[in-house]
Amino acid sequence: MRSPIAIRRLVEIALHTKQLTPDIEKQINHELTRLGHISDVDYEALELLMSEMDEGRIALVPTA
Repeated sequence: MRSPIAIRRLVEIALHTKQLTPDIEKQINHELTRLGHISDVDYEALELLMSEMDEGRIALVPTA
């Protein structure tokens, strides 16, 4: 996933599946590191993901 919308797409997957898997988290971290910055839109997407997790609507899946 090398497009400029990679982080938003990963957040969308987590929201759709209602799970934040270690693989999705790793890919998000990789994109953040690769880009070296975060856009306002990506920040809002990650903020939404964290909010949904805080509300218990998204489960953090432990590593296998």
